[in-house]
Amino acid sequence: MSRIGRDLTFLLTGIAAGSLFGLLYAPDKGKITRDRLSFRLSKYREQINLLLEDLGSKSEQPENSSKNEGQRVVNDAREKAERLLEDVDRLMAQIKQQNT
Repeated sequence: MSRIGRDLTFLLTGIAAGSLFGLLYAPDKGKITRDRLSFRLSKYREQINLLLEDLGSKSEQPENSSKNEGQRVVNDAREKAERLLEDVDRLMAQIKQQNT
């Protein structure tokens, strides 16, 4: 796996692990923690959407093997970011259910 793909994987894993750890060891009351988490998740979602737009705008038709590899890494990163967005959406839905 290339460095970009590996770094993106570590970033996404770190975000997920940090969110889970924050939920488990939160010092505030549940509603306050859920509100903060919801806010942060929405910010992460915005950042991921910007990343996806940036990746989409840079995608061109590859001309050689190095560009093919780069395109594969971009596609892999896009898929992982989309899965993370789905996870964020599910978490936000769960938080909204708990707040009601």
